[in-house]
Parts: sequence; C-alpha cells; structure tokens
Amino acid sequence: MSQMLEFDEAAARSLEAMYLTPDVAGQRARVLEMLAPKPGERILDVGVGPGLLAQDIARLVGDAGRVAGLDMAPAMITMARTRLAALPQAECVTGDAAALEFADGAFDAAVSTQVYEYVADMPKALGELRRVLRPGGRALILDTDWRSVVWHSSDEARMARVLTCWDDHLADPHLPAKLGRLLARAGFQTIRVEIVPMLAAQWQPVSYAAGIMRTIHGFARGNGARHGLSADEVQGWYDDQLRLIERGEFFFSVNRYAFLAVR
Repeated sequence: MSQMLEFDEAAARSLEAMYLTPDVAGQRARVLEMLAPKPGERILDVGVGPGLLAQDIARLVGDAGRVAGLDMAPAMITMARTRLAALPQAECVTGDAAALEFADGAFDAAVSTQVYEYVADMPKALGELRRVLRPGGRALILDTDWRSVVWHSSDEARMARVLTCWDDHLADPHLPAKLGRLLARAGFQTIRVEIVPMLAAQWQPVSYAAGIMRTIHGFARGNGARHGLSADEVQGWYDDQLRLIERGEFFFSVNRYAFLAVR
C-alpha cells in the first residue's frame, strides 16, 4: 500500500516553488503546445496544483472560454484560487479524479500533469475523464516513470533503496508504460506520445532536481523504516549528494511521458 504525500500549506508552497523552476516551466510550455487550447474552449485541469498551468490555459481560452481546476488538496485549491482570482473564466473545486462532479460532455479538452500516477483505480478515473469530455474531446495526460531515473551516487545500492522507498508514495510509479493500453480500454484513441525529460547535468539550486532531492529526503526520513532504511542511511544518501554537488559531480535525469488522446 502506498504512503501518499500530505499536501498541507507548507508542502503546497514547496511544490509551487518546484513548479516555478525553469525545468517545469519548460514542461508547461510542451503541455500547452500539445493541448493547443483555443479561444472559447472549456478545459478541465485534473490536479490543478498551484494553478500555474490553469492560469496559462485561462488566458488562451479567453473570456468566452472556461477553465475548471480540480484538486483533492484544500491547500492547493486555496493557492490556485488566489493565482486565478483575476481570471473570471477560471474556477477551482475540491474533488476526486475518480469521481468527477461535472456533467457529461462538459469539456472540450482535459489536461492532467503528475496526477494519475497517484490514482489507484485508473479504469474508473479514465472512464470519468471520458464521460466529461464531448465526443472528439482531447485528453492530455503526463506522468513520470521512475524506472527512467539516472542519478549519480557514490553508493548505487543505497540510492536504489531510497528510490524504492520513494516509489511507495505513488499508486503506480511506472504508469506511462501501461497508460496507452489503459486509455484504449477506456475508449480513447492515443494520437501522440512525447517524452519530457527533467535533466540536470550539473547542479542548479533553483531546479526540479534540487526540489525533488529535498522532497525525497523528507519522505524517506518519515517512511524509510518501512523499507529497511535507517535514519543514518537516509541522511548518508543526502549528504553524499551534497558532497557530489561540492565536487561538481551532480547528475540527475528522469523522464516524463505525455499522452494526447481523443474521445
């Protein structure tokens, strides 16, 4: 059973900082290019988070369009509502991706980044997504496959144990490999798949790599014992990364995969 992250106000602020990095800003640009929001469209953002993507979409659909942002975390909804306050075409609601409280065919398109890997019942969630899209409506889903991570370490075995612990915060840390099949079974036709790498060939303090390193450190400190990781071992992993940074030897890469499908 996975041990999900708790998105309280502090965690929401930390996630927002990560989403503001150049790496994730570049990801948003790729997502917008693939989704191609048009003026007047109605678009659902499943897992709106701090509202950065919803803000961009709202500006593209304009006053005649509609953007609905959904998130399970009240702290995220509060943050997104603040960011979107000046855009009357945007709204945010608390809700569950597997039980969408929207009418059939309510949206022209839907987008979800880094959300469905947290969803335990994917057939139900994708069925709900299809239901709220009009015929011909578009769905863009982006998630990480954590088997793709390449992360330099002085102790590869310890790194593997820490990453196995990190996998435990997700319902499916390897979702992209099976997402095409799940979409087809839910009645979607996948028309485009792209890889979106998060690469740090050298250390940058304001980057996705820096943010995820801190996040994994915190998660492993709280949950490492379930995977046989001692507190000293978790701290040793983190300290090793700091030493590699000091020596100019830091390297991190992980792949995300974006699926564009039509109903």
